[in-house]
Amino acid sequence: MSETPNLFDEALQSDNERDALTERWFALTRQTLPSLAKERDWPVDLDHCFMRILLDNAFGGAWREFVDPPAYRNAPLDILKRAMEIGEEIAACEADIWELNRRSLKWRGKI
Repeated sequence: MSETPNLFDEALQSDNERDALTERWFALTRQTLPSLAKERDWPVDLDHCFMRILLDNAFGGAWREFVDPPAYRNAPLDILKRAMEIGEEIAACEADIWELNRRSLKWRGKI
């Protein structure tokens, strides 16, 4: 007898994954990256700026064009995971925060 997928269990697992990812998201964007910004002379140092940069680059455009706020609650999990990866790459000096910021500002018509 084959087991049928339990949609409730799948939804709960997805909710748990989002909760864990959200916790990591806020730690990265509210603590880790702002702290590093002060040490590394980055173009931004505020949490909402990091959120903008990471989300815009994960979506490939201004994130509000793709999802309603709050993005951490409404964006697809794969996008949030990619945004986290970008943030972790920035923290590890494997991604150029200056270029990612320029790209984000360009998508928003700021430059």
